[in-house]
Amino acid sequence: MSDEPNLLGDYVRARRERVTPEQVGIPVLGVRRVPGLRREEVAMLAGISADYYLRLEQGRDRNPSVQVLESLARVLRLDDDATAYLLRLGAAKPRRPRRRPRKETVPPGIAKLVAALPLPALVEGRYFDVLAANALATALSPRLAAGGNRLRDVFLDPAEQALYPDWEDAATGMVAGFRQSVGTDTDDPRFIELVGELSLASPRFSELWARHDVEACEGTPKTIDHPQVGALRLNRERLAVAGTTGQTLVVYHPDPGTNADKLTLLASTVQSSAPLS
Repeated sequence: MSDEPNLLGDYVRARRERVTPEQVGIPVLGVRRVPGLRREEVAMLAGISADYYLRLEQGRDRNPSVQVLESLARVLRLDDDATAYLLRLGAAKPRRPRRRPRKETVPPGIAKLVAALPLPALVEGRYFDVLAANALATALSPRLAAGGNRLRDVFLDPAEQALYPDWEDAATGMVAGFRQSVGTDTDDPRFIELVGELSLASPRFSELWARHDVEACEGTPKTIDHPQVGALRLNRERLAVAGTTGQTLVVYHPDPGTNADKLTLLASTVQSSAPLS
């Protein structure tokens, strides 16, 4: 058995435990001792042998066919993002030496764009590190500043948590987006350090990470309870930065006719606090 992390087996087991027999049409008779579906039930529904499915969960077979993976995705009720993630986990990969930490650098043109935008804007790295941010983003949250990390702040900083009336949904989505962003690239020291730290410091992060949820990081409306200007409803757009590995330009903007006055007020506080040249 390989000494590599059993990403595929861990994933299908976690998802199996979250599908109920009722969801797949299996009658429940008596007391069930396991959460979700049994291994043999998944195997039966996917059209594979129970022994082969056990090999997959235990990591004794790590490269099943696309047909098998798609059958498992159907049984485990995975959406398109989660199915794509499952297919990536099952793809054959050459063994690589352990890598050194990589420094993420924002392209100069993107850094200038972030500084010039009249909206809160920042650049996130692959592991949700804040690589660059403009003054309006930092006014939206002091944690939105170069050197911060979005996951660490959302799970460990009470002031950041207080900004989100729907903190539980925000935290759940962020963990699912983080897993999507990282994918199978789990040997990076930065990833290992961050997940280890959060797993020890935040029981809720540990619980969410164990669920193996996967969700693409896309644009979505966000409500922020700002201590100076009150409730802000902003659209958060995420745009991939070309020429980088996983960097994302994040921009917050209001719908026309809504919250623009609050952003203007926030911008005025930034201007009033700027040092005189």
